[in-house]
Amino acid sequence: MRGLRRVRDTPGARTESGARAAPGARAASGTQAGAGVRDASEGGAKRHRPWLRLRLPRLSALRLPRSRRGRRLAVQGVMALCVLALLPATWMRMGSDARVGTTADAPAREVAMVFGAGLWKGRPTPYLAHRLDAAAELYRTGKVKVVLVTGDNSRVEYDEPDAMRTYLTGRGVPDDRIVSDYAGFDSWDSCVRARKIFGVDRAVLVSQGFHIHRATTLCRSAGIDAYGVAVDEPRDATWYYGGTRELAASGKAALDALFRPDPRFLGPQEAGVTEALASATP
Repeated sequence: MRGLRRVRDTPGARTESGARAAPGARAASGTQAGAGVRDASEGGAKRHRPWLRLRLPRLSALRLPRSRRGRRLAVQGVMALCVLALLPATWMRMGSDARVGTTADAPAREVAMVFGAGLWKGRPTPYLAHRLDAAAELYRTGKVKVVLVTGDNSRVEYDEPDAMRTYLTGRGVPDDRIVSDYAGFDSWDSCVRARKIFGVDRAVLVSQGFHIHRATTLCRSAGIDAYGVAVDEPRDATWYYGGTRELAASGKAALDALFRPDPRFLGPQEAGVTEALASATP
């Protein structure tokens, strides 16, 4: 049972044209004006034209405090900013660490939930493919009965859930055991929609290690009894980029968990998960 599609037109790009600056004018005497400098016979004084004057930033504004107390306060301020930046990610890791493991550690739940991670030429990226491989393993070992794929379908040419469905069916997961959420625009939206739209109250979440703690914390805040499966990845440039990005994303996630806003698109309740579970019952 597929969720509701939401398609957004991409606005056209706007172009701007600028006028070319006119070349310098000649002096009234017929001699070409220099770069704002009069002839030496007129006293040799340099008079710069206002439109050619270059304003450099004042270096004094970049100077560090000269006093020992001022330098100490500056260092303490930088340290405080670093602590504030790391606090949300640390809170999420500590709060969900006992609920994150591997596919072998995962408890039996009826639903596995896979978060989108981008497409390349219409197919799942390697990171998303690894998430789907883990979900297919959970299904084959009998730990889950239904896979909920949640991703972005905000544009006609970009459809994460359908690409995820195609990949899973190619890995042996029956099509009627896959449910698509087409409005999972971010982790919070996916968690809230899983609970409010699809009626999921217990699930195994599947994502990479740098993201799974945030996903588990958010789904628990949305009312889902969640366990996270951390898909292992090599420590390459993509992994480090994802880990760095989590620092900024964790700040937004902390605000989402605190204020619990509605997702970008909520919509009516859907029976996709219920129907898929009914078809899985012998």
